[in-house]
Amino acid sequence: MSRFNKNKMNTSLTVNRAGGSAYTRSAEHRLVSLLLTNFLTDQFYRSANQSMQELEALLKQVDPLFAAKAAVYARNEFGMRSISHAVAAGLASRVAGTDWGRRFYDRIVRRPDDMLEITAAFLAREDSGKNLTNAMKKGFATSFDRFDGYQLAKYRGEGKQVKLIDLVNLVRPVPTKRNAQALQELVNGTLKNQDTWESKLSAAGQTAGEGKSAAKAQAWADLLKEGKLGYFALIRNLRNLLEQAPELIDLIEQQLTDENRIRRSLVLPFRLLTAWKEIEKVSLNDGRQVSVGERLRSMVGVSKSNSPSGARRRVLAALEQAIVISFSNLPELKNTLVAIDNSGSMGSAAAGSNNVLCNELGALFGFALAQRSNADLLEFGTTARYLKYRLGDSPLAFAAAFGGNNKVGHGTNFETIFATAGKRSYERVIILSDMQSWLHQERGKEVLAGYRRRSGSDPFVYTIDLRGYGSSQFPSGGKVFEVSGFSEKVFDLIALAEQDPDVLLKTIESVEL
Repeated sequence: MSRFNKNKMNTSLTVNRAGGSAYTRSAEHRLVSLLLTNFLTDQFYRSANQSMQELEALLKQVDPLFAAKAAVYARNEFGMRSISHAVAAGLASRVAGTDWGRRFYDRIVRRPDDMLEITAAFLAREDSGKNLTNAMKKGFATSFDRFDGYQLAKYRGEGKQVKLIDLVNLVRPVPTKRNAQALQELVNGTLKNQDTWESKLSAAGQTAGEGKSAAKAQAWADLLKEGKLGYFALIRNLRNLLEQAPELIDLIEQQLTDENRIRRSLVLPFRLLTAWKEIEKVSLNDGRQVSVGERLRSMVGVSKSNSPSGARRRVLAALEQAIVISFSNLPELKNTLVAIDNSGSMGSAAAGSNNVLCNELGALFGFALAQRSNADLLEFGTTARYLKYRLGDSPLAFAAAFGGNNKVGHGTNFETIFATAGKRSYERVIILSDMQSWLHQERGKEVLAGYRRRSGSDPFVYTIDLRGYGSSQFPSGGKVFEVSGFSEKVFDLIALAEQDPDVLLKTIESVEL
């Protein structure tokens, strides 16, 4: 690290969405924050339409190659779908004529329906001319090479405005050994979606009479044993599995905790929290309705060791293990303070539904990091307080209870983090927040300077932006770093930031197109 040639701090001021003073961020940082945190759904301070408008404006301000690389990074590393589709559609006119455009439209695609979504988004634009660009056609045609008949059948897009057959007619992919038959059947109208979990369960559901339950159980068994149930589909269907195929608990448990499946899936950690909360609230003894427990007792083949309560506990324990695996690469940061925002705006939905709130997401990440590093943990809002925890506590249980245990009020006062820390000396302070403060308008620069004088320490300060609203409460540069995102991969960036303050932008710039 340079001793004399220090990183320049950004001290340009703006007004944030809460009406408070804040520091501006570069257009590149704002674009990346939006890409890594936004599902194009309504947020506390911004509607989905406003997010789209901001995205369009940012795409005109940054270099199109950087924007393309950022979209590929968001899609392939952080699993962000809709927002990356919007970027791919919005960049079309600026990509035309470049030597990398075709490669961009190939690399942005992980599944066949990515192409359908991008095409639909593009054709809906006034500047599309109602026809795909050459870069899109060539890139999508190359993407088809990666997909086999199973994938093409699964994502035919029947009933959608843009179907897979429409795209085939537009881009004319060259058949390969793995997809030639499927493409021909698609063109002939004979390609059927018969082997996916959706189709198998739909067929089982049409079984008449008492055989329906057995047919569904067999369908689940086939899907799990054949590896046809993706990880995201698995965690979304845990309740159905407990109800309809409890005898598969061993296989369910194995697949939930399969490290390779977790890594490959790009499932964001908060999805595990969603599943955990769903199973946690299932009533096993509710006499007013048919509960999971009653259904389990009525089914043949449930061993005595897997009682209704026992099966539920095993699923919850497997989800706990899965979240530990997701966070297994967290850096161990010595002498660290982790501060989690529990203000009113953080009590809004994290991803378009109320299954997981933003404060729960911050608590999940913050607790996992504190647990890994044996760090001090602090909750802040209008005021702040230190939180007691045990190293063996459950990250999922902590996150689910965090918002309801608010003892700090619903304002957002970043100053109170450092006031509460007082003279305690830390090497690092990590703040998880939406970065929107309106209380105590003291500038972040002065807040940090005051803490450094009191404590005699000069900590690195990391702000993890969970909303991507585009401003920060602290001036970036020096020993202040800003990262964004809902993925555990934000911690990879933290681990590298002290060696390279521009690690996020440089990581994106290193994406090959």
